[in-house]
Amino acid sequence: MSTELKNKSVVKEQYKEVNEYANKVLDLIEKDSVTEEEAKWVMKETVANFREYVNPGFLEYRKTVTKDTQFASVEWSDSGSCFKDVSGKEYIDCLGGFGIYNVGHRHPKVVKAVTDQLKRQALHSQDLLDPLRAMLAKILADITPGDLKFSFFVNSGTEAVEAALKLAKMHSERTTFIATTRAFHGKSLGSLSGTAKGVFRKPFLPLIPGFKHVQFGDIDMMRKTMEACALTGEDVAAVILEPIQGEGGVILPPEGYLKEVRELCDQFGALLIFDEVQTGMGRTGKMFAAEVYDVVPDIICLAKAFGGGVMPAGAIVAKEEVFKSLFPNPFMHTTTFGGNPLACAAAIATINVLIEENLPERSEEVGEYFLKGLKEAATGHEDKVLEIRGKGLMIGIEFHSDEIGYEISKGMFDNGILVAGTLVNSKTIRIEPPLTISYEEVDTVIKTFKQVLNSVKVK
Repeated sequence: MSTELKNKSVVKEQYKEVNEYANKVLDLIEKDSVTEEEAKWVMKETVANFREYVNPGFLEYRKTVTKDTQFASVEWSDSGSCFKDVSGKEYIDCLGGFGIYNVGHRHPKVVKAVTDQLKRQALHSQDLLDPLRAMLAKILADITPGDLKFSFFVNSGTEAVEAALKLAKMHSERTTFIATTRAFHGKSLGSLSGTAKGVFRKPFLPLIPGFKHVQFGDIDMMRKTMEACALTGEDVAAVILEPIQGEGGVILPPEGYLKEVRELCDQFGALLIFDEVQTGMGRTGKMFAAEVYDVVPDIICLAKAFGGGVMPAGAIVAKEEVFKSLFPNPFMHTTTFGGNPLACAAAIATINVLIEENLPERSEEVGEYFLKGLKEAATGHEDKVLEIRGKGLMIGIEFHSDEIGYEISKGMFDNGILVAGTLVNSKTIRIEPPLTISYEEVDTVIKTFKQVLNSVKVK
């Protein structure tokens, strides 16, 4: 047999093995439930494949999903405010995919909209006019604050920020941006230039030129920086802010700060970009945090919960005066999958659910109850808990050290509650459950938090 035939034979055998493996996985996907033996196989394969083919660092990083170094949980199914691991253990989700599941896990209306659309057409042709994109854009123009009007659709938060930055540059041809300390705007190159976490930035320096960072909440520093930029001919194109900082630790702005930033932007001819990737879609007690603080930005960035926890989806919505830079040539900034029919169907259904079920208002009410309960549970543990703060169902619990935060988040996970605590930022853990979380589930979280606080010892 020739070498060429031998090589083809080897390749054919490899494809056969791959196909057998793929069929086994597809069979598991098809099942409503798995056997104990199948669950063990899934766990073993998941850990081995993360180590060999994804990134072994995740196995060390995700310590909140381990028990005595043994991997205790591989997620498998979800509904409502909870998810289950492959072994059937249920967890109350207070991480919510860092704010993805505002309308809950697999809300029936969102799932139905996506599956109905999938039966007819999954992706668009890229050439003809796609109707759902147009209809979603109209809905966004109607629900976003002030005179925000034109939409551009993307797949994720960092893409939304990239689009906003490019649009700001096109609007004025200025190249200076002001972001803030503790900000998180994403990790693609432009977004990362606005992000303030040194651990994410350092390996990729130098980033996009023109970015300056000032202290979040310090209006005098913001004013002086804008004045200095004007005096040196580096006039500011835009200020980009999270109305409430998420990754930074649920940092609320000082009273009047966002309005003063708006006034400064008007004074210096700069745009104001609100990154509402995490605060939008009802999370803070209003549909958008901009409404909480009565400020209208020039561009708003949306993602995470925008796709209803079913589809990856994001958008920017801008004022016509800003967006019209893209009118002459709409192809100056594009994305293949942005605004696809499935994502648009999910977003339209999500907005429908938020309105029909009064979820922004519910977020405010349940959030106040949750915040009060957590503060009461922390009474007597002032040596561990520094502060508990939040707005709506975006709550941060700040501890005196990373070690305490890590032990608390791990302890809660072991007791069936998932919260956002990582090795990168364990000092503050975030509570961001679905806005549909029941009062009974909230009580369970508070009770568990109190129990874990009692069990954790300060060294």
